[in-house]
Amino acid sequence: MSATATISIGEWKLIQSTGQLRTCGLGSCVGVVLYDPLQKIAGMVHIMLPDSSKARKGKVNPYRYADTALISLSNQLKAKGAGLLKAKVAGGAQMFRYAVKQEFMQIGERNVEAVKLVLKQLGIPIISECVGGSSGRTIEFQLETNDLIIRTVHQNEIII
Repeated sequence: MSATATISIGEWKLIQSTGQLRTCGLGSCVGVVLYDPLQKIAGMVHIMLPDSSKARKGKVNPYRYADTALISLSNQLKAKGAGLLKAKVAGGAQMFRYAVKQEFMQIGERNVEAVKLVLKQLGIPIISECVGGSSGRTIEFQLETNDLIIRTVHQNEIII
């Protein structure tokens, strides 16, 4: 069995040739996998917020924000030889029911919108997605098959 790289909030990792990428605890956060199936290379990032311009002053972790994480991740993959990238996206749940009417609390929805916008700007197609809802997710991308396995609390596992 090949190695699994685990990604935490605001982190990213790359794999080449073989292996899996996994992240847990996707509530309002969004997990994005960028991959090149021909070159057998993939990267995953665990995005926490949509927009780095709203970050506090000081050193900003670019992998926490959709607008900077996806650009950085795609650049890292291309530097390692990736050509035509594709994306799979999961997460962006509305975790707090009472906050639905407060726009600034709709972080999951805003994260998904930001991810889709940046991917469109980068010309990277979204091949499949599992976003929204009100439950957290764990995702695992398998490079050998390009499958994204999604485990959601109290639901069946799905593969996209």
